[in-house]
Amino acid sequence: MPDRDVRCVRDLILYQYAKLIARSAFRCPDGESAKKQHYGFIKKIFRDLQSGRKSWSDILREDKQLVEAPKVCVFCGATENLVWEHIVPRSLHINDRCPACDHLQGIHNQVWCCALCNARKSTKGLYAFFAEFSGDPDGDFFDFIPALLEKKYLKTIHFCHECAGTLTAGDLDGDGSLTVLDLDEVVRRHVAARGG
Repeated sequence: MPDRDVRCVRDLILYQYAKLIARSAFRCPDGESAKKQHYGFIKKIFRDLQSGRKSWSDILREDKQLVEAPKVCVFCGATENLVWEHIVPRSLHINDRCPACDHLQGIHNQVWCCALCNARKSTKGLYAFFAEFSGDPDGDFFDFIPALLEKKYLKTIHFCHECAGTLTAGDLDGDGSLTVLDLDEVVRRHVAARGG
């Protein structure tokens, strides 16, 4: 699934973010087409992010995009019964700082969502929810997540993995390979540990 140079959670976060940069730069509709048409660009951006020659934009950029975007459910496009959705569940409890962590509790971790999708997502990680939501858990569902949603998630989940000490970990879910579902594992472990 990820590139062969992706060896840990941190690399996977950066690789997914490099695909988002390619989607934006070349106006690709999804990550799959960005990967097919601009793989060399994605690899260069990934290596630059990995080495520190390039860094991702401050989360305030996505917060501004959220405020300026039409007010619709980020998952299904509904315009009625909208609520704020915490992309990474705000009930996450890696350590005692989580209940006051602005990365987790504030607008950096929020998008508009309809009440139905909010209830369906519940405390799932973004990729686990999209695997279920897409109806194609073995496909490339992760390449079709709305860019703003995925950018906010990657930036937030990076902090969560940093706090959990899992940025340099590999296959966290124990399925034998490093996939985007491993990014959600910090959510599954630390929300489940508190009973949901």
